[in-house]
Parts: sequence; structure tokens; C-alpha cells
Amino acid sequence: MSILVINAGSSSIKYTLYHSKTLERIDHNLIEEIRDHHEGFEVMRTQLLIHGIDITQINAIGHRVVHGGERFHEPTLIDDEFLAEITALIPLAPLHNPANIEGIIAARAIAPNVPNFAIFDTAFHQSMPPQAFRYPLPHDLYHTNHIRRYGFHGTSHYYVATQAAQILQKPLEELNLITFHIGNGVSACAIEKGKSIDTSMGMTPLEGLMMGTRCGSIDPSIIGYLMREKGMNIDEIESMLNKKSGLFAIAGTNDLRSVIDAKDSGDENAALAIDMFAYRLKKQLGEYMAILRGVNAIVFTGGIGEHSPLIHEMVCKGLEHLGIGLDEVKNRSNDIQIQSSTSAVAVLVIPTDEERQIALYVQKFLYS
Repeated sequence: MSILVINAGSSSIKYTLYHSKTLERIDHNLIEEIRDHHEGFEVMRTQLLIHGIDITQINAIGHRVVHGGERFHEPTLIDDEFLAEITALIPLAPLHNPANIEGIIAARAIAPNVPNFAIFDTAFHQSMPPQAFRYPLPHDLYHTNHIRRYGFHGTSHYYVATQAAQILQKPLEELNLITFHIGNGVSACAIEKGKSIDTSMGMTPLEGLMMGTRCGSIDPSIIGYLMREKGMNIDEIESMLNKKSGLFAIAGTNDLRSVIDAKDSGDENAALAIDMFAYRLKKQLGEYMAILRGVNAIVFTGGIGEHSPLIHEMVCKGLEHLGIGLDEVKNRSNDIQIQSSTSAVAVLVIPTDEERQIALYVQKFLYS
């Protein structure tokens, strides 16, 4: 009685095995440097047998799929028609969806009688209204080329929102939340009555906040300028914006702990990087405070969001006029609730667990 959760990368497979009813975690592993996903699944089959699990006899497999376009709003049972539809979405996520699809194909081959489900990073954000997801570009680019804001990290944003509801002891449908997923990738989400109404990432994960190696939002004319003045081609520019920008570009590393250490040692570039990083988070917070017209809680999650009191402090400091205050002791003690006693808005630090959320989605399919 088990559910297998798969996150297939281009040369790796991360998997987590759960008991299908209790969701107790049975096994978790990362298989790296695989030549193809069929090879990776054979390695995983052998590893699972150590726990007495035959992959052909499990209840279901849940797959993380990065991009679901506008078509997929909910977790979806995978069949041949579905595979054709997400294959058609590859131009929207050329770095991620092909590997996700290969993982699905390998899973169906090795365990043909086990149902497979797809859970999309973009799905939670499909409740955004048009004024939030449309770009001010010619209509044809949206209707024909599907250029719009999709958003990502949706599984994480939804998971921590449900956890916030439990902590606050209120139904999610009654809560307005601002959630920050802050890791190497960074995104924010405005959640109104339990639904995403805006998010910082766009058509791709490049838009929005400053990240580990991604620049986030910049003046788009910079691209044309670089092509004309530096002779860079589009592939070189996209590589720079995705892999050589953000914290890495300003501080020389995308590891925030190293940046903080360098800042404490007097490195001016490191200090600037942290100031830029936190400044953009604070601006995003203010924007979402405005559109939500009342916020119950701010949630920090992700590797940095869960473990950096400095970022919590820099984002929330000076916002008492908005009803936000931090308790310094609780913040430094890694408490879950770090707001001050006078804060009208709860400030929560909640570990994300996207794999568990995928398992929860699959469990709902199996037992509803």
C-alpha cells in the first residue's frame, strides 16, 4: 500500500515513497548521472526491493510536471492523450517538461498497470484573474502563442498555505496570505480566500524577484541593447539571465550563507547583494498587501525562507504601519510564529514539502 512521488530531471530522478493511507515516508533517494530515465527507474526498482516494495504492485505514482499551460488546473490521471498534450507544451518549458515526460514514459513502461498522475507547478496559479496573468502585448500573442503569466512553485505555495490554515486554526477559504518561496529560485504568491490571485514568476521562472542565479524582472530593452552593443546572441543572453545573474552576479556566489559571511567580513558587493535581494522582497510584499486589502499572515518557506532570520528581519522591518512586527527572539530561535505580540499580521516560517503535497493529491484521487 504505497504511493511513489517522482521528480524527474534531465539526468536525475528524485523519488519519495509513502504509505498510501498514513503518508508515512518509507524511502527517499536521489539517483544521479543517469544516461536515460529507463535506466534510472531500473536502479530505483532495485533500491525499492530493499524495502520489500515491488514497483509493479504499488497503488499509484505521482509526477511533478513543471508546466501545465492553461489546460491543466488540477492533478490529472495520465493517459496517451495527456502525454500528447503536455508534449505540445514543451515550448513553454523546454528545460523541464521534456525530462518530466521521459520520467512518465519510463514509469509507465516499468509498471504498466500502476496509475500515474501529473501534478503541475503552474496549476495552483490558474485561478489568477486576467488582469494579473495577461501581459500588455498584442492579443494574438496570448491567443495564438499562449504568452501570459503562468507562475511556478504552485505546489509549495499551496502546501504552506494549508499548513498556515492549520496553525491559525481557520479554514483556508477564509484566509488572505502572502507566501514567499525563497530558495535558489524565488517567488511570491498573493492568496485570497485560499486561491492564488497573483504570483511573481511569469511565463517562465525568470520573471519576478531576484534569485540565486536568475535576475528576475529587468527592463526588457536590456536584451536588445546587449545584442547591439556587445554582440551577444539570444542564447548567450538567456544563459546569463538564468545562470549568471541574481546573487551570483552581485556577490560572486548564489549561496546566501556565504554571502552573509562575506557581508559580515566587510565585503561591499555581498552587502549590496543582500540589500537588493531583501529590497525586492519587501516591495513585493507591499504590492500584495495593496491588492489583498487585508492580510492574515505572511509565510516564509524554501531553503532561505526557512533558515534566514536576517531575511525575515530585512523584509518585515519598518512595516509596523502596515500591522507587521517581528519578535526578534522568536525570529532568531527559529520559531514557527515569529510575529510580535502587537503585530496584527501573523508572520510564519513553515517548511515546505512539495513531495508530500503531491502524495496528498494522489491520495485524494485514490480514496475520494
